[in-house]
Amino acid sequence: MQIRVNAPKEIRGRVVLPSSKSISNRALTISALAGGGVAVEDHPFGVVNVSDCDDTRVMREWLMRRPETIDIGAAGTAMRFSTAMLAVSEGTHIITGSERMKNRPIGVLVDALRQLGAQITYVEKEGYPPLRIVGNPQLGGGKIQLSGGISSQYISALLMIGPMLNNGLTLSLIDKIISRPYIDMTLAVMRNYGAKVGWKDEQTIVVEPVPYQWGAYSVENDWSAASYWYEMVALAPHEDAEIVLPGLFSESLQGDSRGVAVFERLGVSTEYRDGEVVLRKNGNRVERLETNFVEMPDLAQTFVVTCCMLGVPFHFTGLQSLKIKETDRIEALKRELAKLGYQIEDRNDSELLWEGKQLVPSDEIAIDTYEDHRMAMAFAPVALKNGLININNPQVVSKSYPQYWDDLKSVGFVIEEI
Repeated sequence: MQIRVNAPKEIRGRVVLPSSKSISNRALTISALAGGGVAVEDHPFGVVNVSDCDDTRVMREWLMRRPETIDIGAAGTAMRFSTAMLAVSEGTHIITGSERMKNRPIGVLVDALRQLGAQITYVEKEGYPPLRIVGNPQLGGGKIQLSGGISSQYISALLMIGPMLNNGLTLSLIDKIISRPYIDMTLAVMRNYGAKVGWKDEQTIVVEPVPYQWGAYSVENDWSAASYWYEMVALAPHEDAEIVLPGLFSESLQGDSRGVAVFERLGVSTEYRDGEVVLRKNGNRVERLETNFVEMPDLAQTFVVTCCMLGVPFHFTGLQSLKIKETDRIEALKRELAKLGYQIEDRNDSELLWEGKQLVPSDEIAIDTYEDHRMAMAFAPVALKNGLININNPQVVSKSYPQYWDDLKSVGFVIEEI
């Protein structure tokens, strides 16, 4: 499937974003571990404003049905959190996923869980899903050591089962810690359910063997999804562009809220009002942007595309996790921006830079999305600069923002199937 995104003459409107899938999946995991009921006032496991994206849907479905074989699809967060949860749950399960998921490494998490006493074997390829997990609610726990440079999802998965372990968990992180805000998000949600957990020092987290206390939890809206609306305001051709986003707060658990300060440098201001934010142009824009994305890697695609469209050279670092996301996002960005005439460079598998060099764009431009929701959402606003843009396989947005295309239509974009 391919769509053509036609830009409106102006960008103004009010958009209700999806709730945070990162917080939703943490709350669902912990609520289930705490013995939460399936529904409280139609809220699954007592989680209010739970995300309706693919990643959260697969978590809800398997938690409600508890099948022997769990197909997690392309949901990386769900794969990692569920693997740890199954290790401390009754029964034997197979957990699998899409072909891409079967090629996303999980050995670091499996090795750590085995150190804690878990029984996990690889069904097909060593180091990758599918996994066969023999659950043990009496897992011992103890002390483990991991690199702080691994995905925070591995670390969060281990932390969330910490209260279920007989001896609790002491997790020592060596080397530089990436994505610390996601770890802190996990700790905050755990504490909401009564966990006794905290940083012992800058590199060590201690989880006491104190059981969770179940209760309802309300999820805030998604700052990652907000980034695409910041991008649209930045690229809008008129100076009075304005977007209102309810359900966002200055004091957020989400590391991606830090993108606000970066967009300020690209000409977008943020006004915090009661329970909402207002985005407007501020008339300021840096000549060059240098940013470390180690604490907000999911915003990298948004900023790479925004800078190219604004003609702002950049050097972005801290991108080491991009190569093992839904796709190799570094290569995908290079390939798709080349179609638009922008030649960007990568270094050390963790940096992207553009010095302003432009080539002749392709005659027929259709952006490939690589089964990656963020590729589709980051490139759609290009229509505001080019008049229109074609997107292949646009349905991938369902992974995190199912109503994305409808929300674009609500502010005047015209979207037609090719």
